[in-house]
Amino acid sequence: MIYGPRQVGKTTIVNQYLDTTSLPYHSAAADSIPAGDQSWIAQQWEVARLKLKQSGNPEGLLILDEIQKIDNWSEQVKKEWDVDTRNKLALKVVLLGSSRLLIQKGLTESLAGRYEAGYVGHWSYAEMKEAFGLSPEQYVFFGGYPGAIPLIEQETRWKHYVLDALIETSISRDILLLTRVDKPALMRKLFELGCAYSGQILSFNKITGQLQDAGNTTTLAHYLRLLDTAGLLAGIEKYSPDQLRQRASSPKFQVHNTALLSAQQPNSFLEIQLQPDKWGRWVESAIGAHLLNYSLQERFQLYYWRHLNDEVDFVITNGKVVVGLDVKSGRSQRASGMDAFRKQFKPDKVLLIGNEGLPWQEFLSFNPIALF
Repeated sequence: MIYGPRQVGKTTIVNQYLDTTSLPYHSAAADSIPAGDQSWIAQQWEVARLKLKQSGNPEGLLILDEIQKIDNWSEQVKKEWDVDTRNKLALKVVLLGSSRLLIQKGLTESLAGRYEAGYVGHWSYAEMKEAFGLSPEQYVFFGGYPGAIPLIEQETRWKHYVLDALIETSISRDILLLTRVDKPALMRKLFELGCAYSGQILSFNKITGQLQDAGNTTTLAHYLRLLDTAGLLAGIEKYSPDQLRQRASSPKFQVHNTALLSAQQPNSFLEIQLQPDKWGRWVESAIGAHLLNYSLQERFQLYYWRHLNDEVDFVITNGKVVVGLDVKSGRSQRASGMDAFRKQFKPDKVLLIGNEGLPWQEFLSFNPIALF
């Protein structure tokens, strides 16, 4: 199972493998298939079985893309897989999907013990540098969508592409088409507001005044979770050894990809760089997105911490290992909460990113799992 946000290369990875394999295969996508079609998966499976039988090869491949579009997909996959198991048919199956919520639900409920999952996240700075030669500053502003890079010299076109082909498609196809959302306009407004406040801590009660038809905080929290599973906008919880306090905390909004922040505001790349406070917020959002994406790939936990006037931008944990990270780059300096955090929690490590600490450009270049 390969899953992750749209436009990060899931299908490309599989197609590149197919170009090199000698195994017989059948590949199909559920993009235009009605969600209620209960025969599509079985039909594609039969085609793959037929190709395998005709090839004389002992093994074959079946690739099903956008699998989450089909209602009850996991039960159908389980049924066909179990048939092959009984018949000792060596048909390997690769499932691709862009809705993390529905994919994980199906894997947990129906396919336990029958799958290996791989998460493909937004591209890191190291990947964008190697593939396109992006500078750290370009990555901070234009983010990690490889398909949008050819347009960065024409920023207006680039912004329209991100808004229409990436944001709108992710919301309409990966959330609204697949999940019940009673107030879609409210969810869209929450997304816009959350991106505008990326890197900032806001309670749902505080932001309801900026949202028309705001509903209740439970609805907003639910919509934020949906946006998170689509790889768009997350709400990072406050670090606390007490899990109940974590869940009750005000979220720190964090975009999964800084392109989502840049595409929705009027300033250009050059204009943002010339405003230290704004540029510092972009850098912190890039650091947060870097940590968020790697937390999904490497399965460590990501938090923030704040108590009164003391704040630590990010806290990452892996098992019992706790690491505090504070970002200082270009914005007005505030009192560091590192000393207070150290005294209260005795973390294994604390790290200052930027200024006199580790340069943020270098931090974006490595996998944070190395901190553990």
